[in-house]
Amino acid sequence: MKTNNSTYILAIESSCDDTGVAILHNDKVLCNVVANQEIHSQYGGVVPELASRAHQQNIVPVVAQALKQAGIDKKQLNAIAFTKGPGLMGSLLVGSSFAKSMALALNIPLIGVNHMQAHILAHFINDDSQQKPPFPFLCLTISGGHTQIVKITDHFTMEVIGETIDDAVGEAFDKSAKILGLPYPGGPLVDKHAQLGNPNAYIFTKPKTKNSLDFSFSGLKTAILYFIQKQVKENPNFIEENLNDICASIQFTITTILMDKLKKAVKQTGIKHIAIAGGVSANSEIRKVLKKAENKYNWTTYIPKFEYTMDNAAMIGIVGYYKYLDEQFDDLGITASARMKF
Repeated sequence: MKTNNSTYILAIESSCDDTGVAILHNDKVLCNVVANQEIHSQYGGVVPELASRAHQQNIVPVVAQALKQAGIDKKQLNAIAFTKGPGLMGSLLVGSSFAKSMALALNIPLIGVNHMQAHILAHFINDDSQQKPPFPFLCLTISGGHTQIVKITDHFTMEVIGETIDDAVGEAFDKSAKILGLPYPGGPLVDKHAQLGNPNAYIFTKPKTKNSLDFSFSGLKTAILYFIQKQVKENPNFIEENLNDICASIQFTITTILMDKLKKAVKQTGIKHIAIAGGVSANSEIRKVLKKAENKYNWTTYIPKFEYTMDNAAMIGIVGYYKYLDEQFDDLGITASARMKF
């Protein structure tokens, strides 16, 4: 393992619709730049072709901005880390192609990173506002495309012990929002309205799965759709008049499903160090309930800094740093993988 006390990693995240570039000095973030793509909101979801085109436009200026913010020259970089997958293939190719070119030009190591592993290891970024979990710990990884309970034994040993068999939790939030007529991305809007509503106003059935640690949200989405259609038929103004309560009830149901699975995972593994990761971990109710679990179930919980929950390059950089120390480098033949697993 390398023992370099001064390592600079430039990291690129381009798995979906945001172009992220971060520079880390060892395990500390010097800058974490994100270029958002607003164009997708008018289509009600991410359009892959438009996303890859926007990455092509953004990648060079975002890298330049990151170097400027970090106050270093590109010749000081020790390695280039990038998201290998999973994600949108066109978007991944933009990031991987740029990373290969830059690593080749600077004659420094290239490091491919699993996007989901990065969400988990974001907890290990050296930041005073967050605490690093000890090994082993469980991580509830929740995003627009993933819902998993992962057992983490060390930085590179991760086992998925439960996952969704259909929709991810982020999809459940966004599709529910679409049913309610809320604009994309709808998840944060459901959270916003839920804070003003009664979580017990409406009861939705929790889907069951064969594996007690697996998730299913497809049935819940359908139940919400049928419920809204029935109520709107009786009262055309039902959504407008009860939006806060509907959102609160949906969010309460989803949060309860997540917590029920976590409790089972803790019981099965005996591990009481619990972390959350991924974009949906920014949800206020999930954070609040998980924090309450510390006293209620005698857990120790780890909630990442808000800016490290969404897709960002800092989390790619921390994996790159640990891989650099372990000399886990990739050659220029590495290819992006849209459906990459742990």
